[in-house]
Amino acid sequence: MKVRVINRSGHPLPEYQTPQSAGLDLRAHLEETVELAPLERAIIPTGLYLELPPGYEAQIRPRSGLAAKQGITVLNSPGTIDADYRGEIGVILVNVSNQPVTITHGDRVAQMVVAPFEQVSWEETGALSETERGSGGFGSTGKK
Repeated sequence: MKVRVINRSGHPLPEYQTPQSAGLDLRAHLEETVELAPLERAIIPTGLYLELPPGYEAQIRPRSGLAAKQGITVLNSPGTIDADYRGEIGVILVNVSNQPVTITHGDRVAQMVVAPFEQVSWEETGALSETERGSGGFGSTGKK
């Protein structure tokens, strides 16, 4: 699939790190470093603007290395970029560690997965079909 992109970051376009990677690494496009104190959040610009085809979204997800090693995650994970959005991609990072973390220009801060989606049309009804699980909610599966 081809996706039109404007790259104002000065970095190479996002790329897959291995042949079977689902996510493309996004880099910070910063004029100055950002220090995230514990529990602080910030929108990190990427300098990228996309034109996704209709029926597709881009999901912004945390990078596992940042999460495991530094306690940095994407706050609204996964963030969604709709096919009709034309603004700059920003990544909402939050520091859930107990130490300040510095984000610098060019750091890989998140990954982006492009995926198809379906829109629903509602069909109101008075009853739903029966299943083995039924209305069992949080933590109900696997209980006897």
